[in-house]
Amino acid sequence: MIDERKNSLKYNAAWILSVLLSITIITSANYSTGHKIQQSLTVLQETAPGIAFNGVIILADTIPPLKDSIIIKDSLTVKTGVANAVSDTVPLLKDSAAIKDSLSMQTDTVNLNLSKDSIDAPIVYQAADSVLFIVPEKKIILFSEANIKQSDMELSADNIEIDQSTDLVTAAYRRDSTGKMIGRPKMVQAETTMESDEIVYNTKTQKGITRQTVTQQGEIFVQGEKVKKISPSEFFAFRGQFTTCNLDTPHFAFRTKKMKLINQKLAVSGPIHPEFEGVPVPIYLPFGLFPISQGRKSGFLPPQVATNEQFGLGLQGLGYYKVLGDNFDVLLRGDVYSYGGWAAYFEPTYRKRYRYNGRMLFTLQHTRMISSDPKVDFTNSRTFNINWSHTVDAKARPGQSFSANVNAGSTKFNQYVLNNPMRNYNNSLNSSVTYSKTWDGKYNLSLSANHSQNNNLGLVSLTLPNLAFTANTLYPLQKKDFAGTPKWYQKLGIGLNSQVSNRIDFYDSLFSFRNIVDTLQWGAQHSIPIQLSLPSLGPLQVSPGINYQEKWYSRQFIRTYNPVTEKVDTSINKGFFTARDISFSLGLSTALFGKLDKFGKNSRVQAIRHTVRPSVSLSYKPDLARKDYDSLMLKNGYMTRVSRYEGSIFGAFSEGTYGGLSFGIDNNLEMKVKSKKDTGDAAIKKVRLLDGFGFNSGYNFIADSFKLAPFNLYVRSTLFEKVNITAGATLDPYQVDSLGFKRNKYAWQGGAFTPGRITSGNIAISTSFKSKPKDDKKDAATSNDALNDVTTPMTMEEQMSQLEYVRNNPAEFADFNIPWSVNLSYSLSFFRQFKRDYSGFETTVNSNLSVNGDFNLTPKWKMGLNTYYDFKSSSIQMLTMFISREMHCWQLSINVTPVGYYRSFNITVNPKSGILRDLRINRTRSFFGN
Repeated sequence: MIDERKNSLKYNAAWILSVLLSITIITSANYSTGHKIQQSLTVLQETAPGIAFNGVIILADTIPPLKDSIIIKDSLTVKTGVANAVSDTVPLLKDSAAIKDSLSMQTDTVNLNLSKDSIDAPIVYQAADSVLFIVPEKKIILFSEANIKQSDMELSADNIEIDQSTDLVTAAYRRDSTGKMIGRPKMVQAETTMESDEIVYNTKTQKGITRQTVTQQGEIFVQGEKVKKISPSEFFAFRGQFTTCNLDTPHFAFRTKKMKLINQKLAVSGPIHPEFEGVPVPIYLPFGLFPISQGRKSGFLPPQVATNEQFGLGLQGLGYYKVLGDNFDVLLRGDVYSYGGWAAYFEPTYRKRYRYNGRMLFTLQHTRMISSDPKVDFTNSRTFNINWSHTVDAKARPGQSFSANVNAGSTKFNQYVLNNPMRNYNNSLNSSVTYSKTWDGKYNLSLSANHSQNNNLGLVSLTLPNLAFTANTLYPLQKKDFAGTPKWYQKLGIGLNSQVSNRIDFYDSLFSFRNIVDTLQWGAQHSIPIQLSLPSLGPLQVSPGINYQEKWYSRQFIRTYNPVTEKVDTSINKGFFTARDISFSLGLSTALFGKLDKFGKNSRVQAIRHTVRPSVSLSYKPDLARKDYDSLMLKNGYMTRVSRYEGSIFGAFSEGTYGGLSFGIDNNLEMKVKSKKDTGDAAIKKVRLLDGFGFNSGYNFIADSFKLAPFNLYVRSTLFEKVNITAGATLDPYQVDSLGFKRNKYAWQGGAFTPGRITSGNIAISTSFKSKPKDDKKDAATSNDALNDVTTPMTMEEQMSQLEYVRNNPAEFADFNIPWSVNLSYSLSFFRQFKRDYSGFETTVNSNLSVNGDFNLTPKWKMGLNTYYDFKSSSIQMLTMFISREMHCWQLSINVTPVGYYRSFNITVNPKSGILRDLRINRTRSFFGN
């Protein structure tokens, strides 16, 4: 018995050592049980066939056993071409040959014949508790937080069993004393991740069977009672279900008895039916086809049913999306209404990575709606709109750039767009196409075409081409190979700015080639600034300069008063005309600082800092434009001066000789406040009280009247880092008569003191408030997603389209993590201008208030509104409201527009997942008029 036991022990030890020498064993001697290698080997020597440790092993059953066990007295080193491992010293066995020196073996030089059933890749394993070797059965069992890796496969579970004889790996979970599942098996291979109650996997064939499995393919979760894996990318499932709900018991799913899944490509099932909250819906389909591949795919787009009293019953959004290549695709959509109206949309998109990308949207709209005129049954109108956006990567052609942002169409197009109150009130369209080139940072050429359109007046203006050339400041007195500090005269700089434009103005109702030719006018302007940077005179900075300007015109406008019609008649002279202007200036500027820090010890205010930046400029301008002005006698006998070039592309030079002083003062206020919570350097916080406030004006010593120029006042601030305020005003220091014309008499002369009259002004105030997020981690994740979206290249049209969709469907984008939020914006502007008959002045005032916000009625219900109030008309111009219901993987959204050009309401219930966005229940109705 003793001899048999010794022989058995010799065989087992030899088998283990042969395994160690044939592959690689890398051990850290780092065990949760606290045992050492030599203790485990001692147990193995005596009776036990198992060893507990962590490591890496390649199994092979073809290494012949040694005839006797090898006793390692000193440290054993086993080397491969990849890793080295050193085990602890092993005590001597009594019946073994002694090896006094250390043993070193090179496994990469041993020529071994491996059997066909050997595995082709190493298995890397680890466990938090222990690893048990069952040598006679050739099994390894990993306990607690077990993990193995082989090639691109990774398996983790509470316990994993590796059977070398069958090449099977079995993973399972366990339950704790409370019945909670611990260590549910999870397998990751290639792009597939699956979790199961049990996983049986063949390391050689890469096949396996799992039970109660869940795997995610994009946004879809696929569950199966039993799943068979036949390749790294193909699966068969028995009693499976598809869903986008990530719960173990999903709120909804599509159930089938059998299905096949091809990873990241396609899922096909047999007869299938939906269920909600575990209740089957009696809607059965003979088969199911779920495209789960990522990227662009061609296909049909389902329509949405809409109802409108003026347009009738309609289908909106019916179309087809076609991928024409890696760089090009086309979207065709259409709307059809029962009263005969329709709309067609053609939207191609193109892109070439690192070069350019763009999108175009051409819309043709045939409107047929019930007329508000009782004598006419229907109102018919055909309108169109074209949008084009194009951007070029800055790295594609350094020094050159091209961009396009086109938005043009019929003046009534926006009026007939349904369910879009923001667009219904957009009365202006603008376009720009620009190409620019830079040479060595010294010269810049820009070629552009611009378009502007006033939908209220029907007036269209085209500026094309528009050519601009700029030469940056050159220093002719400075040597080419200059080094060191330049002399003062070497800082003399000369620049050039030239621009040539061609403009066409016409009304869309009078569009014709003849009208285009009649309204065509061109012009040019040139500017040559000459500057000299002199050395500082102490705290003063002196900057002399000369500026020469010249303008070219193709038309003169001669205005005369007609006493019969009591209006001003305008005649046009065509030809080539020029005007010139020159000015000389000498500027002085400095900065003054003041500080107030006399506050009490217990005061939170530490100091207030005031910065004053005064500037004074002496300038002279001769009257070169006097010849271009005419005297105009108005209705009440008043005489005024008008320029022949007023209304031209680049406008007219001002009349009169100027020799005077321009002055201004800019200020800002800052405060240092001590925090209540922080200490040290972080305790002092700088707060901006006023970002800037001041004025500027001028005094003309040469003028015979009205020597003091109007004062321009301004202020801007961000109060408490929350409220943005921007305001400005123009103060006229002269008195006026009963018709509003200025008199050469200061406002403070001849009566009570008054600084003057405010002739124009504006103020804009905006702020936003919101509560703290319920979950800071979720809020941070949302911010990161938003940042990633921002960094993704998008055309301007794509950005505007997304913003427009968010505005029209706010309920779909409700953030329940923010309990409430409010955004306020107010603006006021007024100005005085000539009446249309030049008989006097009139003041125009515009004022409006914009409010939008939302709040949580309950943790799952949110309500919000967006409104625009116009004080001039004393009416609400637009009001939209929404209610949203959070339903985990589904959402309910209700959007109502009770006030607007079109009144509408929309109720939608749909899954949140983008892949099932067309699976929705929708009810939309809209009404025309107020």
